[in-house]
Amino acid sequence: MITQKITPCLWVDKDAKAVVDYYLSIFKDGKMKEFRQYLNPPEEMEQGGLDTFETAIMEIGGIEFNILAAGPYFKFNESVSFVINCKDQAEVDYYWDALTANGGEEGTCGWCKDKYGLSWQVVPVEYFDLINSEDPKVREKAMRNTLLQKKLILSELK
Repeated sequence: MITQKITPCLWVDKDAKAVVDYYLSIFKDGKMKEFRQYLNPPEEMEQGGLDTFETAIMEIGGIEFNILAAGPYFKFNESVSFVINCKDQAEVDYYWDALTANGGEEGTCGWCKDKYGLSWQVVPVEYFDLINSEDPKVREKAMRNTLLQKKLILSELK
């Protein structure tokens, strides 16, 4: 049953279950809701396509994501990303470390990529108060220090 109006679909090369397991190892409150495997039509296989493709539906952070494992035709890029709003520095550290491990990579200004190349911005929620502060000195310090950081360090932004 479809429960939300808009559902992000993440296209990966293969093994939808492994992709879901990876994200569920990071987002502990998540769950796999569905897994299916389909046969590709004969014309797809004749053109060198895969015999089968897989889909999965997972829920993390209260949002359902479709995982489509249908071959190496598309790659993630920074034009689509997800923001993780973290309650404190410990939560920022947890997500940053988990997403950049095992083939992930650090970016700048709180941005990183996971091992599949999906972009995330890991942000303490207090960050938004700092960059939107009524006090120009607070705003400027937070913005200036953001540009100097990879992982956001809240104490250095204040």
